[in-house]
Amino acid sequence: MPLRPEFSRPLRADRIGFDRGVTERLVATPAERAALARRFGIESVNRLEAEITLRRELGGRISARGTLSAEVVQACVVTLEPVAQRVEEAVDLRFVPATETAAPHAAGEEEAPDAPDLVPMEPDGSLDLGEALAQQLALALDPYPRAEGATLPPALDAAGEEPEARRAGRGGDQAAPHPFAALERLRRTGEG
Repeated sequence: MPLRPEFSRPLRADRIGFDRGVTERLVATPAERAALARRFGIESVNRLEAEITLRRELGGRISARGTLSAEVVQACVVTLEPVAQRVEEAVDLRFVPATETAAPHAAGEEEAPDAPDLVPMEPDGSLDLGEALAQQLALALDPYPRAEGATLPPALDAAGEEPEARRAGRGGDQAAPHPFAALERLRRTGEG
């Protein structure tokens, strides 16, 4: 039995029309937000909302367009301090029958960079809008969040010295040796 996604909002494709379509407003509960934070490996998801209009297209496809809005807290990659981030993303998805997801690539068609993301429907013709939005949020997260003023320590060379300190000890005008010079000497001579 497959696991149910943390933010699941299943919809039947047959209730979506061609003309007016259906507008869905989704708001994640505190339990869903906590589960998503665990899944994404971040400190918290404080808010997750979306307003999406779904319309039926030819061939059984469903377009989903709207906005995703969230507030998350991630750990700084330098200091591990909490970093708050606000996410505002335009959503442009196309739910396609499960058998169709590989068709454009099989036919040799190039996918345009601004084309909607293709999301496979379930075999029964339903789609999970919540899970698709959770994936959009995951893609929108900053992969390297930094606290204000956080900087990386200076790089150390193979000898464990800061390159500037080593250069200063040699007059400061000589080029630094390659960081793997000691390994290269060992490889050539068999000694360090």
